[in-house]
Amino acid sequence: MVVQANRPAVRTLQPSLIRKLSNTAIGRTDVIPLWFGEPDKPTPAFIRQAAKDAIDEGQTFYQPNLGIMELRAALASYTNELYRTAITVDNVAVTPSGMSALAVALQTVVAEGDSLVIASPVWPNLPSTAEILGAEVRRVPLRPRGGTWRLDLDELFAACGANTSALMLNSPNNPTGWMLSDDEQRTILDFCRERDVWLISDEVYNRIVYDRDCAPSFVDKINDHDKYLIVNSFSKSWAMTGWRLGWLLAPKPLISSLEMISEFNFSSIFAPTQMAGITALQQGETFIRESRERYRRALALIERAFAELPRVSFPRPHAAFYAFFAVEGVSDSYAFAEQVLRQCGVGLAPGAAFGPHGEGYLRLCFAADAPLLQRALQQMSPLLQ
Repeated sequence: MVVQANRPAVRTLQPSLIRKLSNTAIGRTDVIPLWFGEPDKPTPAFIRQAAKDAIDEGQTFYQPNLGIMELRAALASYTNELYRTAITVDNVAVTPSGMSALAVALQTVVAEGDSLVIASPVWPNLPSTAEILGAEVRRVPLRPRGGTWRLDLDELFAACGANTSALMLNSPNNPTGWMLSDDEQRTILDFCRERDVWLISDEVYNRIVYDRDCAPSFVDKINDHDKYLIVNSFSKSWAMTGWRLGWLLAPKPLISSLEMISEFNFSSIFAPTQMAGITALQQGETFIRESRERYRRALALIERAFAELPRVSFPRPHAAFYAFFAVEGVSDSYAFAEQVLRQCGVGLAPGAAFGPHGEGYLRLCFAADAPLLQRALQQMSPLLQ
């Protein structure tokens, strides 16, 4: 007798190709790990201290499903200062990670048999979470054009059918660094209003952008009648990947539904983690600026190195901390990433991990110190020549 999951949507899930590749290097100490999407620096000490203080104060009990009121208020203030909006605590739901925020958002507005339209390549958890719910995912390709990535909005809208319940966009995008403009966001929002579909916007990289302080957001374009869910996370901007803390912005009438869905998913979030989040919001701007400058220098380093490699094609990212590049002659990104790992000792993410539109590309996370990146580039150079 074969023991397996009852639900077909679960049985057909595919393992992460990034995890699959990284698992082959377990025990190796010679690998430069640039495959995962996280900064190489630990969480700043002032944020860690806030959690320690909360533990010492005995803040170890259950908390409200939507998050403690102080954190929700801090998130509303942070958003309003950043985008000159009028968000209140009644628009905010705290979650244990951006991933949980996405899951809660999709569980709230997407039903089995619905279709969900998404721009791709994209972080694989986004479409997979919808597929677990029995939704059909329709992918619209991002394409390199004019030295960067572009999305054809007419193509995006044409992919929406009668059963489309939501558009889900990740901007700034993982893995490409593509970013919607303010005008494009307004056009998309107008379409969602006209077609009465939900807009789900993953904006976890909104502070890692290289020509301004924050990426364009739907939050300063929505009104009280719009159907929206905006996802964010503490992971990337404040180097808090392991803390698992995120949040959702949503219309006030939806918050009670999010509260119930949260109860049945995770119930509550560890109070010291939430106190660390408050401190990050209130004291973390200097860290964000310094990190962004470090990533900007890393990006320049990679651009110089790739410019000397004629086989490498590298559309420039506007945001996030990834180099998503193609190598002439490479059609199987997983096999080539295996070769890079074996011959060069560098861990890259295969583009196929981000869907069919990522095949042929590789992703390098450059949220790392320059000497490490230089060594990785030197070790890969013979294979990329």
